Amino acid sequence: MPFWSTNFGESAELKDPKRRFRFTVEFTGINAAQGGSFLWYAKTAAKPSFTVSSTEHKYLNHTYYYPGSVSWAEVTITLVDPAEPDMTATFADILQASGYQVPTDSAKFTTISKAKSASALGSVIVTQIDSDGNELDKWTLMNAFVQDVKFGDSLAYGDDELVELSLTLKYDWATCETANPSVAVGEGTTQGTEFFKV
Repeated sequence: MPFWSTNFGESAELKDPKRRFRFTVEFTGINAAQGGSFLWYAKTAAKPSFTVSSTEHKYLNHTYYYPGSVSWAEVTITLVDPAEPDMTATFADILQASGYQVPTDSAKFTTISKAKSASALGSVIVTQIDSDGNELDKWTLMNAFVQDVKFGDSLAYGDDELVELSLTLKYDWATCETANPSVAVGEGTTQGTEFFKV
């Protein structure tokens, strides 16, 4: 029975719809010294999305379309900079661990690589939870790396808002583990607990 036509007072087993403010963000590459992998200072997190390209074939008066490759869109995450842990320093460390070196006389001839970048960030996990803290959807970005960091807007004496950091992440694909089975697709259903999972 749908939630909007049910008396919640008659059953403690009924579930709320998924809510936007119930989520957690985790970067497993951030260790305890840097504040731990769960980013309690996360403010917003975009969920993964994908696009399927298409190609067309014309025959006489008709145009036919065929699905092509899948591309996963960038994910943007906004964080508040809590000063401790210092996220400005943390992401500077992540950039350096990715292989970037400031050009000084003593700098080594190293460059950024995908392996080092993905390892420095670790697994990126965005989890939607219910009112009891149970996982509903658990998205994991595979081979994610930091593409863009903005360390907040310009500073101003007349603005007392918290300083925010904005991250843009690139990744190869995402997996999602779900708590409930899907509705029927075609002649059958999925197995219920995961999709996009290899």
